[in-house]
Order: sequence, then structure tokens, then C-alpha cells
Amino acid sequence: QVQLVESGGGLVQPGGSLRLSCAASRSTDSGSIGAMGWYRQAPGQQRELVARISSGGGTNYADSAKGRFTISRDNAKNTVYLQMDSLKPEDTAVYYCNTVFLTASGWGSVFWGQGTQVTVSS
Repeated sequence: QVQLVESGGGLVQPGGSLRLSCAASRSTDSGSIGAMGWYRQAPGQQRELVARISSGGGTNYADSAKGRFTISRDNAKNTVYLQMDSLKPEDTAVYYCNTVFLTASGWGSVFWGQGTQVTVSS
């Protein structure tokens, strides 16, 4: 029902910035895209929440992201962004976008993107 395509990952030096984008495309006109979020998974570690944003614009962040990362969304484009500043080597991970798709009957399904690699290294 929903496809998520991430972009914007890459190699950046410590202290640098990157902006990730995730565009959602729907196969049905019914229902709506709810909360959207960014998660990350480093090698050998579990996937963890970075930040998420509700359809109304409410946000919450992992402690590691507070003050450095900013999540935003453009509902008209069904796109969520993650502005990452002051990047650190420990931010290196595959970053995944997700969303909760809400059907007209009120059921919710979670969809994930394919991931984009972020590497912070000098």
C-alpha cells in the first residue's frame, strides 16, 4: 500500500551535516499516512528510533539526536526529512524511514524504506 524511498545518505566528516529525505507513495486513495519516523541500525546493534513526527507536526527525538537533528515533513508531498548537523562518528549507521498507514476503517500498518547509509568519518 505504501512505498518509502529514502535519499540523502553518504560520507561526511565529523561536524558536518546531511539531510535525509523519504518520499512515500501510496497505491490507494483511501486511508492516510500517519506518523513518520527515522530509525537507524549500526552494525551489530539493534535498530533504534532517531526521531519521529506525527501527522499534526508533533515530534520526539532520541536523546542522542536532541539538539543536533531536526525532523520535519511536507504533508502535501508525503515526504519526511531529517536534517542532521554536528554529526559524530557514532552516528554512522543505516538510516531507515518508516510510516504508519491508517486505513479508512482505522487499522494501522507499518511500512519501512530500504535504508540509506550514513557514514561519519575523517
